[in-house]
Amino acid sequence: MTQTPDILCIGSVLWDVIGRSENAMRQGSDMPGRITQLPGGVALNIGMALARFGLRPALLSAVGRDVQGDALIDACRTRGLMTEYIYRSEDLPTDKYMAVEGTNGLIAAIADAHSLEAAGDKILRALTDGSLPAPYIGAVALDGNLTLDLLSEIARSPLLEKADLRVAPASPGKALRLKPFMQSGRGTLYVNLEEAGLLCEASFENSAEAARGMLSRGAHRAVVTNGSDPASVAYDDRVLTENPPVVHVARVTGAGDTFMASHIAAERRGKSTAEALHDALQSAALYVSGETKI
Repeated sequence: MTQTPDILCIGSVLWDVIGRSENAMRQGSDMPGRITQLPGGVALNIGMALARFGLRPALLSAVGRDVQGDALIDACRTRGLMTEYIYRSEDLPTDKYMAVEGTNGLIAAIADAHSLEAAGDKILRALTDGSLPAPYIGAVALDGNLTLDLLSEIARSPLLEKADLRVAPASPGKALRLKPFMQSGRGTLYVNLEEAGLLCEASFENSAEAARGMLSRGAHRAVVTNGSDPASVAYDDRVLTENPPVVHVARVTGAGDTFMASHIAAERRGKSTAEALHDALQSAALYVSGETKI
């Protein structure tokens, strides 16, 4: 008998190839370091973090029926994620993400999510073929690696109209894909300061200003982070702000996903808005410092 998921994670499920150096880097740097390959993608990173927080996430994504895809599915299952709703394509290869990091943060990255984009609404089949109840009334973590057309469809779809939508843009380059959720006033949007500025076509000095700006432009609820500077949550014309802990930065890829997962898990446990923000900042700090296992 298939278990019932606690939350759906919709978006990118791929391999992360990360090069990390223990030195500060800049464009053109050639430094010694370590190169790792781990399961990744925004939806998967969020799902793995949710599983660590005791939830049972199900993935809705596209993964190729290739050797790398089979290995990725096995890795997801090992980490406590439900994979039976993933669309497995015979023709599309398994996606990848490649990044280079130094002690001064992310230097450069390329996200190859072309198979996810090509799969389109096939990744939602479980919501239309009876595999999952529809309209879905639980929590949904959604990432901006999907196409703008599919995100626009999801923003107004009756399949998810009763769901607790939590949406992240995946990267500043894909931030504008979240506009349908601002236009429809649906969901909680998780963005950083740069992404908030792009969505609002404005320049913000801090996360509180950005969170207010998101609400004024139609967002139902906004959570804005700003690296080591204060993060804010805005809702119902209220704004809560807190400083993150000061830690040594050992890694950055996946920190935002850990923050979002912790925030969702805390609110599902019934914690207040302020408590959930505090928990999320603490969890992200532990991840960035390297103290949280992947």
